[in-house]
Amino acid sequence: MGGTTSISWLLKKLLSKDAARFWILELAQASSVCVVMLFGCRVSMCAKTAGAAEVYACELSKTMYELACEVLSANGMADSIKIVHLKSLEMKIPKDIPKRVSLVVTETVDAGLFGEGIIETLIHAWKHLLLPPPNTREPLSSSSKTGRVIPAGATVFGVAVQCREIRRHHRLCVSSVGGLDLSAVGQIYSPVSCLADTEESTEPYTTERLSRLRGGYIQLTQPFTALDIDFNNVQELEGLCSREVMQMRLHVIQDGILDALAVWFELHLDQENHLSTGPQEDTCWEQAIYPIQSQFNTVKRGDEILVDVSCKDSYLRLCCVAIIRDGHKFHMDNVTDGPPKTLTANPEAELCSALAGLQTNHEKPSCVFMLESSEIALLNNTAYNNSFQRAMSKLLVSLQSTRRSQQSLDPIYVLDVSEGFSVLSLMAAQLGFEYEQISPGLVQGYSSVEKEHHQTLLRLLAKGNGVPESALEFWLSHVEDDSAVLQRPAIEKLWSAIILDCIETCGLIRQKLLEKASLARCLLEDGGQIFPERIVIHGMLVESDTLLQESAVQGTEPTLGFNIAPFINQFTVPVHMFLDLSTLECTHLSEPVELFTLDLMNSIANYTNKDVKVQVSTSGKLTAIPFWYQIHLDSEQSVSSFSEDSHWKQAAVVLQQPLMVSRGEWVKLSIQLHKSSISITAVKEDGVGADDVIREAEPVTSNS
Repeated sequence: MGGTTSISWLLKKLLSKDAARFWILELAQASSVCVVMLFGCRVSMCAKTAGAAEVYACELSKTMYELACEVLSANGMADSIKIVHLKSLEMKIPKDIPKRVSLVVTETVDAGLFGEGIIETLIHAWKHLLLPPPNTREPLSSSSKTGRVIPAGATVFGVAVQCREIRRHHRLCVSSVGGLDLSAVGQIYSPVSCLADTEESTEPYTTERLSRLRGGYIQLTQPFTALDIDFNNVQELEGLCSREVMQMRLHVIQDGILDALAVWFELHLDQENHLSTGPQEDTCWEQAIYPIQSQFNTVKRGDEILVDVSCKDSYLRLCCVAIIRDGHKFHMDNVTDGPPKTLTANPEAELCSALAGLQTNHEKPSCVFMLESSEIALLNNTAYNNSFQRAMSKLLVSLQSTRRSQQSLDPIYVLDVSEGFSVLSLMAAQLGFEYEQISPGLVQGYSSVEKEHHQTLLRLLAKGNGVPESALEFWLSHVEDDSAVLQRPAIEKLWSAIILDCIETCGLIRQKLLEKASLARCLLEDGGQIFPERIVIHGMLVESDTLLQESAVQGTEPTLGFNIAPFINQFTVPVHMFLDLSTLECTHLSEPVELFTLDLMNSIANYTNKDVKVQVSTSGKLTAIPFWYQIHLDSEQSVSSFSEDSHWKQAAVVLQQPLMVSRGEWVKLSIQLHKSSISITAVKEDGVGADDVIREAEPVTSNS
């Protein structure tokens, strides 16, 4: 195979049964088949059932190879299908298979079609594994048979879209963060670039399920055809990367903000049967997203967008290069090419503005910084940053009041041990210079960021916001290893505040959170604070066939009657991550309830398990319990991971056995927290009244 994938992705693929049904007709016509795809034994069994004389499957992953062997044995085909534990590019004749085959079936495609190496895979297959294609001038085999590939080809489609959710993950949308002016730095962009000559850490596209994006999306153009490819034409495959860049003109059909090009494709299994990955299809596929990094992105109806389409380095790349309005072309400069621009409705005014920008450009910062999309979304999370600023300000005023009463000149030490890029330590240092009631220079901020460009970005922000370089230190340069990050700031000194990163972007609690909090409490001065001080987990009962279908193979129909589900489902993970509950296809069976509380400032208040009784508000089939967090920075300031601006996603526990419930009934949820992992079981309760909704809790040991 051309690549490996996760178990969750594999489960989704197995549920897409239409393609396999189409293939059976083609497989029946092939005397020998080589399957080069993710978990190829299913199509291999289809090929054998359809009448193929010889069937070979190629699987690189050791785990999936062993699983495939078990599945073939369970279906009585272990002796009739040979599985090769190799990457297909390493297969040789006659070492791995005895002769060339008449058909290759492959599914080494990603959301951007070429990202899993299907071009390289098929070029190798045509040269080394397949019989010659039809109408070739090369001599045919003695049997005069020709080779074929399924899918036979593909068509790539795209559309320009406005989407706030994409925008806030790939472009800085705010001018300040918690009181910090961001104009002191240049461009901040995500590691997604359609240009082939960008640095190695960038990606040509990201992926999203457009139908599940919070707030939805707006099509700014009509869908367009970006590319056609014939997988049965080896010359076309070999010439793909050397194709000239094709420039397309997209007509804007409504006013809006150009945030991305969204791309999907249609696989042509043969001349009659096709499989689409479009955003409106009921499919497991996501769409490829090419975000617009430039701030030069306002479009009006009647404009034209110039898009370059290329396939350099075997990646499909779509790049917006200019906007044409009233006959004037406005180039969409890359993020590295100067200050952001805004297209106005008046071309003459735009020209004057551009000329003025050229005259003052030398005064503006020219630096560019690449942050992860989750880090950009965090900077754009105004509610979180402002809440933190208020909570930190309140703590600093309190600590300074204590120092004055004790006539102490000790600095206020603030340590930020957030994962990835964070401005919270700088925000605290700035507050020490901003308020009259806090002595200037009293706050010493310590950041745990390690990457050099992160440190440079913080230094520029500090300088631009009037924070002396001495007020911000990078803490990991003071410790011998990461395990000592929560140590004293100086001999006989304690931290005034410690900022912990408690929630992963995917929606789960970070590992060893309670252990870190326990250590942090020991290093706080009297009156010091851990941020956040408390996390309350909320959840609800839902019915969601989507979560069931994407968590495990349901029955035998999705796998065409083959005995596969028991083998795949042993890898089922009970917690589904990276959810957006606002767009999840589900029926709410209850109101939101409080499930669990983690008190980072008081270990005695914590527990390891808890029972919660929830009343059913809508009859249905209880399949999952989605959960999210209310993050309490202090007694007054809190933010929700379920808010519109949240940079966190939600997660859900999917029940192994769905539970039929009726309105008015009560369901007892038993929640356990073990090593920061949440597990939930559900049972119906008979004869439970409203007064019985008090939960039981078991205290944790003092060291957790």
